[in-house]
Amino acid sequence: MRQEFIAALFTAFVAPAAADDVAPGGTIRAVYIGTNPAQATRDAATGTTRGPSYDLTVELGKRLGIAVDMKPVAGPAAVIAAVSGGEADIGFIAFEPSRAGTIDFSQTYLLVQQSFIVLDGSSIRTIADIDRPGQKIAGVRDDSISLYLRRHLKQATLVEIANNPPETKRMLASKEIDAFGASRPRLSALVAEIPGTRLVPDNLFGVPQTVILPKGKAAALETVNRFIDDARASGFLKAAIEKSGVVGLEVAPGGSWKPTAP
Repeated sequence: MRQEFIAALFTAFVAPAAADDVAPGGTIRAVYIGTNPAQATRDAATGTTRGPSYDLTVELGKRLGIAVDMKPVAGPAAVIAAVSGGEADIGFIAFEPSRAGTIDFSQTYLLVQQSFIVLDGSSIRTIADIDRPGQKIAGVRDDSISLYLRRHLKQATLVEIANNPPETKRMLASKEIDAFGASRPRLSALVAEIPGTRLVPDNLFGVPQTVILPKGKAAALETVNRFIDDARASGFLKAAIEKSGVVGLEVAPGGSWKPTAP
């Protein structure tokens, strides 16, 4: 009942003008990273999309009274290019200061916990064991965890690799790398696919997931931020995460519309 009441207030008092601000063309054109299950996934056979970011976009369209067209793209750079180039109205990526410039970030709506996968016999038991001399710690090039490790590793060596699961498996098995870092959703899938590996039990940090809009659209950004506040307060975000079944996701706490990098 509370969720419906908040949605009704939003629709009655915000939607008419806000729809033009967010999506001048009358349809919310949204893009997300197609390989990131923490955002959304699309069934290749049916074309059905599901996931927290998809549910959030559909709900925003519903409250604004307009249609939604959501598409997957290759990675963060493609999301930014689509939004800044006018091909999309909103996009979903993790907040990272180095990505700012042609787009604006909303407040954080959820956190995606990051950790590492290692071989069963590895001496790495917790996150505290990661940054040690002589160890090679891998992450996908320019992924959130790699950007974090660039800033924070002091003794271990960061190895940035392509987003290529078969190659990641080979490097782990051959001990070319001591650990591979990524989001818990991705790592959980890898552990299931690679015998003799395990997931480190604790988390390195939570990646702040945000909505991005073209630079300078202050009114549209405020609409999206208020919508995220409503989605959090009503329980919609929590329900969307639970519905997705994806591990390692948490509703981001409210209190600030300005995201910060870990």
